[in-house]
Amino acid sequence: MATAGTPAGTPAGLSKGAPGGGGDGTAVPLAVELRGITKRFPGVVANKDIELRVRRGEVHAIVGENGAGKSTLMKTLYGMHRPDEGQILLHGREVHFRSPADAIAAGIGMVHQHFMLADYFTVLENVVLGSEPTRGGRLDRAEARRRIREISDAYALGLDPDVLVEDLGVGDRQRVEIAKVLYRGATTLILDEPTAVLVPQEVDELFGNLAELKREGLTVIFISHKLDEVRKVADSITVIRRGTTVGTADPKTTTARQLAEMMVGTELPSPETRTSTVRETPVLQLRDVTVAAPTGRPPVDDVTLTVREGEVVGIAGVEGNGQAELVDAVMGLRSLAAGTVLLGGDDITAWSTRARREAGLGFIPEDRHRQGMLLDAPLWENRILGHQTRPPAVKGPFIDRRGARSDTARIMQDYDVRAPGPDTLAVALSGGNQQKLIVGREMSARPRLLLAAHPTRGVDVGAQGAIWRLLEEARAEGMGILLISADLDELIGLSDTLHVMLRGRLVATLDPRSVTPEELGGYMTGARTTAGAA
Repeated sequence: MATAGTPAGTPAGLSKGAPGGGGDGTAVPLAVELRGITKRFPGVVANKDIELRVRRGEVHAIVGENGAGKSTLMKTLYGMHRPDEGQILLHGREVHFRSPADAIAAGIGMVHQHFMLADYFTVLENVVLGSEPTRGGRLDRAEARRRIREISDAYALGLDPDVLVEDLGVGDRQRVEIAKVLYRGATTLILDEPTAVLVPQEVDELFGNLAELKREGLTVIFISHKLDEVRKVADSITVIRRGTTVGTADPKTTTARQLAEMMVGTELPSPETRTSTVRETPVLQLRDVTVAAPTGRPPVDDVTLTVREGEVVGIAGVEGNGQAELVDAVMGLRSLAAGTVLLGGDDITAWSTRARREAGLGFIPEDRHRQGMLLDAPLWENRILGHQTRPPAVKGPFIDRRGARSDTARIMQDYDVRAPGPDTLAVALSGGNQQKLIVGREMSARPRLLLAAHPTRGVDVGAQGAIWRLLEEARAEGMGILLISADLDELIGLSDTLHVMLRGRLVATLDPRSVTPEELGGYMTGARTTAGAA
């Protein structure tokens, strides 16, 4: 039943409008207030009459399905967009930002879902860029290094200031972005999906850090698709749907199921898969595979595993322990120092990536922007990436634009990719809609083996459930799947066999029917060292 004063159809614990008072009934000063924010793009109203009130010193979560307008709203607050209508108030005073520099100067920092880093700069250079400490007119590297190490130690970011960003995994890149914000002394932090690449222990550490920031009076706006995390860390929640505010929630009295219903109108999905469809025929065999590094420890060291028809083999590991290099080795993007890769009965160790794709290898990359899309190209061109030698991409020796556009429209409908049409540029889509297009592209080719690296990263609960169902259906039809994910519930729920990768080696094989996320996290961090048996 709806609570008193709650509009009809709103779950208990949710209300229209936004909170503005403390738990004892006293008014708490607002750090951020958005009044009637509207932002239009050609053919799209991204935000319509948004209302948001964030109290000073709180963690305020913003939830909503992909394409709901969360990122657009935060980019407006950060000065990347100028609102067409409405007001932005900081600490009770109206502000007009012309650029992110204005927002930074006003004490707002943002960690974007898609990182804003220079690959060929070091961590130190990325963090201080634009705010360089100087001595005698030159960059004071010693002072910069001292401050970065201080921030890294204080917030358990584990950063080496002298490493090139190009050499970092997704998790470390995100931590560099967090360090950039903290380095500039922001008093209001916008965190877009900050736990997407963290194991449970690291999530707990981050939440402890957020509590410390709160005690120091800082304000955090926390965007996430993980509703249980939102309920755990947030003091209040604003729900956005189809570009407008539909209600606020008290995380102490609102369930994840109620939030999911508010966001997408369905129950919270579950990745549980317990009926075995595993067949005897192997589709992928890795035998003693080693990928060498120019210096130091091999990122992949003597790995042997098998994926059979109808089987999901999960690989768990903290970011940077060789999972990305293992996927690259299977794809043919990295040469092997030793070992053999077999697809079905064929030795493909020396095959090109194109030959592997044509032989039935599907690929959902961990970083859709760097490996999966051309952001400045239309959706129909992105649909044929990696599949440009087969219909519907070609007719004879020529690209079949009409066929590609038609099939892109089908994928958009079947996979709920929300965009005006196949000619829309990929950069105009939200991260979740970009991901759904990639999943649709790869699944449409019906591969023998699917390499799925973080397939639901950055998508809402509705899209997440849809992707899980697609993987389960493909598994039931005999597809083999090698699944890499930072979502431990996803790994445990979908996998038939579960390996743990640490420092480039497979250190444990666990039974997904009995292992807990906490136990799995222990193996991933090395806290547990005895390998379990499936």
